[in-house]
This record gives sequence, C-alpha cells and structure tokens, in this order.
Amino acid sequence: MREDITVAKRESYGTVAFASEVIATLAGLAAVDVPGVAGMSGGFVDGLVELLGRRNLSKGIKVELGQEEVAVDAAIIVEYGKSIPEIAGMIQSGVKRAIESMTGLKVTQVNVRIQGLKLEAQAQPAGEPELARVN
Repeated sequence: MREDITVAKRESYGTVAFASEVIATLAGLAAVDVPGVAGMSGGFVDGLVELLGRRNLSKGIKVELGQEEVAVDAAIIVEYGKSIPEIAGMIQSGVKRAIESMTGLKVTQVNVRIQGLKLEAQAQPAGEPELARVN
C-alpha cells in the first residue's frame, strides 16, 4: 500500500475517489469519541507529547491506501487510570466501522499507538492537561 494518494472505488457508473485526508479525519473522529481517549497525539515536540484536540484530528492518524482497502495507524493520549487494552479495542472497532460504513472501503488494519497519558494534577493550571511520556 502507498501513502497520501487518492484511492478509488469502482461503481457501476464510474469511480468514487477518496483523499487520504478524508479517511484520516473519519478515523480521528471515531477515535476521539471513545471514552478514555484524552486526544490525538501529533508526535513528540521537544520531548513532550503534543496533545491535539478536535481541530487537528487527522494529525494523529497515518493512513495507507490500497486499491480498495485502507490501513490506519492512530496515535492517542489516554486518560490516566483507564483500561488501555479496552480503549484500544474500542478504537479499532470504531475506526473500522466508521470508515467501512461511510466509504465502502475495506479496513485491513487499525493499529493504535499510545503516545502518552493525561494525568490530572492539582498543580496544573486549569485547561492545561499534564502529559506523561510513555515508552
């Protein structure tokens, strides 16, 4: 599979093409709707995890597109104290269901990478979550 190309699904009267950004946004929306997900991770910036809210859903998502199939990698931040295996499973099934139902494409993989934990700290100013790097 290749990245960042448009995938086309053949229909009876022509083709329907999807940009990878569309698939990434669908996956991001499905992932952040899972209880226990604090947000998407845009990667490491100066050793700290960059926490992205709903504005940049596709930044924590990597999409690999084939002819009529797609594989997704999601990088997320999990709320401390939540069951990580349960959250990852709900993300995998939710992302698969969202993409397949809205596009008709077959989802071959949904890989979930936990980039950090959102810790509730009393010393942290309101509105700024403390993030812990998980290796």
